[in-house]
Amino acid sequence: MHSTVELQTVHKEFVFEDKRPFLSCHASTLIVLEHDEVLVAWFGGTAEKNSDVAIWISRRQSAGGWGEPVKIADEEGVAHWNPVLFQGADGRIFLFYKVGHEIIDWHTRVMVSTDGGHTWSGPKELVDGDRGGRGPVKNKPILLDSGAIAAPASLERPDPDHPGKEIWEAFADLSFDGGATWSSSGIVPLDGSLLQGQAHTKAKGVIQPALWEDANGLHMLLRSTEGWIYRSDSTDGGATWCTAYPTPLPNNNSGLDVVKTDNGLLALVCNPVQGSGTSSPRSPLTVVFSSDNGESWGNEFILEDGPGEYSYPAVVAKGNRLYITYTWKRERIAFWQMQLRE
Repeated sequence: MHSTVELQTVHKEFVFEDKRPFLSCHASTLIVLEHDEVLVAWFGGTAEKNSDVAIWISRRQSAGGWGEPVKIADEEGVAHWNPVLFQGADGRIFLFYKVGHEIIDWHTRVMVSTDGGHTWSGPKELVDGDRGGRGPVKNKPILLDSGAIAAPASLERPDPDHPGKEIWEAFADLSFDGGATWSSSGIVPLDGSLLQGQAHTKAKGVIQPALWEDANGLHMLLRSTEGWIYRSDSTDGGATWCTAYPTPLPNNNSGLDVVKTDNGLLALVCNPVQGSGTSSPRSPLTVVFSSDNGESWGNEFILEDGPGEYSYPAVVAKGNRLYITYTWKRERIAFWQMQLRE
């Protein structure tokens, strides 16, 4: 049974206020640096998929207060998507992001910083010749006990049996050399009899996994087209995965993220709503906790429950603190800091 989780303090603010150099923003990512500084990135432009959409970044100082948004990646004439920040064991910071007009044609760029995110290398392809999107697709990679890096990845490809429809598939991208090269796991198996999709959606399957590791192996929670969060597990470091299976957690076919704290507590941020497609609400947005490796969840904390879109969360942990960002009505990026009572 799930144990009680107490929040000692909670604090919410916005990364930037109404005045911003873009009309719309989405898909934030964050890391926590030394001295409690926070680095956040997102994509912003006229609207998702437009060619003026670029990758933006801002820094929160340890004393509080955010720097002005800075455009950090912008290849003229092509849309940018889904930045993901990750700090390796050697302290280098990686910024992964997708480039492409259509999701099925994505390829992944990576930039690297060796000075805490103040300056960056030029962008390069993560995997030469990639089309479809290697590396992390939305959520952060994690550093495994083995020293390998596991990045939660997925593909959206045309359904050969149903023109105009798509198959969604998840996998893990693994690096054994600190992020220099990457090899993909097998696709997470799916039981077709469980995956019907929704009549009004163009896809069926699972995408955008979120990872954690424990003594029993590597695990992922998955966005799905089926009205529920799905899960898969690996006992060989992410090389192969069990058939994805539904959890009791509702999912509205929108992004989620999970993190494991130092004491083994899982914190999941998601929209606890069933449905699929653009008609499904992306509100409320909540945090739920698990002390039994995801077998049960409880202690719900509501981040947002008003009208509008509150979506695509990112969550990281440092000590007994949680740090969360998410899309706030496609107008701002919201930031929460929560301290768990020890």
